[in-house]
Amino acid sequence: MHKRLLLWCALPIAALLLLTACSPIGTINALAARDTYTLTPDVAYGTLPRQKLDIYRPTTAAPAAGYPVVVFFYGGSWNTGERADYKFVAEALASRGVMTLVADYRLYPEVRYPLFLEDSAQALVYGLTNAGTLGGDPTRVFVMGHSAGGYNAAMLAVDPRWLGKLGHSPKELAGFIGLAGPYDFLPIENPDAKPVFFHPNYPPNTQPIDLVTAAAPPTFLGAAIKDSLVNPQRNTVGLATKLQAAGVPVTVKLYERVSHVTLAGAFARPLRWLAPVLDDVVGFIDAAGPVSR
Repeated sequence: MHKRLLLWCALPIAALLLLTACSPIGTINALAARDTYTLTPDVAYGTLPRQKLDIYRPTTAAPAAGYPVVVFFYGGSWNTGERADYKFVAEALASRGVMTLVADYRLYPEVRYPLFLEDSAQALVYGLTNAGTLGGDPTRVFVMGHSAGGYNAAMLAVDPRWLGKLGHSPKELAGFIGLAGPYDFLPIENPDAKPVFFHPNYPPNTQPIDLVTAAAPPTFLGAAIKDSLVNPQRNTVGLATKLQAAGVPVTVKLYERVSHVTLAGAFARPLRWLAPVLDDVVGFIDAAGPVSR
């Protein structure tokens, strides 16, 4: 019966893909609700063309202190990605009362490490400094990312260099949410990522797992058990172990029915049966207390 139900759920999605002949991301974005958020697009957090973000503000009433705020970074091996492609993630979070900022950042070959981290830090600082005026709670700002975006988010959370350059600190974050992020990946095997980090002449201090201290914010780490692109034991479990040893509160979830890609896809309404990623992330956000500012 269970297998029959999953097949019944999957058939409409497959049929829609065939009928529309569009990309999977285009399809799940097309199926996202439109009444759960108000969108403020193309907000500049810097002066360069890709230094922009989109703001998804929930349509539900805000808590007295304002909505919790997530600044989200997508993956793509630091080679590809567009913020509009991740409307389905932002809509999912907004539908649960979380204001979500989806940020672009410069990609290879335009830039290499660490310039995309500098962009990410600027985007996160935009969220930290503007949360209150946008209707968010400045004491409940979270940094979140999937895959390469999870790396960006991790580096901002555990390495004070990036926010410090802008007069801020990871201590201002209510939490870090990493989904299938590469946190311990040298030597690099992914050919797309090799030139991004100057393979084989890697700069020092590029690995989040080596930079963990007790100052890191509370953390949620999620991954697919069977992730063929980013090893979940080495990266997700390894980083969790380091954080826990440093005394940082960590929640770890490993999911069975998803892959590296569908871990993020499970935020989309038609694919939420794959794994309770949205419930788990929102549960983590709801449980996180405010930080002192």
